[in-house]
Amino acid sequence: MTLGWKLVIDSGNAPVLADFWAEALGYVVEDPSALIEQLLAAGRLPEQAVTEHNGRKLFRGYAGVRHPDDPFDENSGVGHGRRLLFQDVPEPKSGKNRLHIDVHAEPGELEKQVARLEQLGATRVNEVDRGPVGHWWVLRDPEGNEFCVA
Repeated sequence: MTLGWKLVIDSGNAPVLADFWAEALGYVVEDPSALIEQLLAAGRLPEQAVTEHNGRKLFRGYAGVRHPDDPFDENSGVGHGRRLLFQDVPEPKSGKNRLHIDVHAEPGELEKQVARLEQLGATRVNEVDRGPVGHWWVLRDPEGNEFCVA
């Protein structure tokens, strides 16, 4: 059995941040278009609750990404396994994250992985070298959320 979970991340632009993290982690952006179309057709969802991004209808203020190998509901696109859900909030990020993601590079490929993430929109913050304990980079995603690459 696959353990279902989601990490919810506050954002300023959920679809854009979902795109970044899907590329960064090799995940798939969830596609709720079919469910949204059904809800709109039935009059159960107002048009103002819907937005479009990259040709897909999304619930305004929300976007999810899921691991490509995990099961998902074909009607809603929602994953039943490892997923991240981005939700727009009115206030900007303030302070350091209390929880962050660690991205693991292949052995000897730390700089290559950091450069790939920079091309996606991440920025370097700090290099940490603890000798035999570990060597990693602290980066920020496009909205300033810290994460590590080791």
